[in-house]
Amino acid sequence: MTQTSAPLVISGLKGLQEHAGQKVGVTDWKTVVQDDITTFAKLTNDEQWIHVDPERAAKGPFGATIQHGFLTLSMASSLLWSVCVVEGFGMILNYGLNKVRFPAPLVVGSRIRAHVELPEVKLLGEAGVEVVWRLTYEVEGTTKPCCVADLVLRYYT
Repeated sequence: MTQTSAPLVISGLKGLQEHAGQKVGVTDWKTVVQDDITTFAKLTNDEQWIHVDPERAAKGPFGATIQHGFLTLSMASSLLWSVCVVEGFGMILNYGLNKVRFPAPLVVGSRIRAHVELPEVKLLGEAGVEVVWRLTYEVEGTTKPCCVADLVLRYYT
């Protein structure tokens, strides 16, 4: 995915706290392609026909193949970093996810983008901070997102 504008640079704890509770930005559009879905299916051994068989899927409930929810979720870091980068810490750890939902299917050929918010910044003593990033994956031309996820990262000095 190519970002047309430079990511927002957030500097240290103060910068995170200044952006807490705010929408941080929106990624560029990315088109969902069958090659990515097929590769993910092979890597995860989830080769269900709704993901990898375009002919059969054309007659199925979605009219085409759909992207795996976990493939969509796995894009969270790259989408987040295309919107903003956080400087001033020595190490970043992926601490997990608070909540993930897949409210709508993501059909091959669709275009998606992520809206990034920073709902929570919590101090972890003097050495670090825990941050919750909310990503809402918009599907062009639809009203329901295909994924909403709260990604929890810990930043340490």
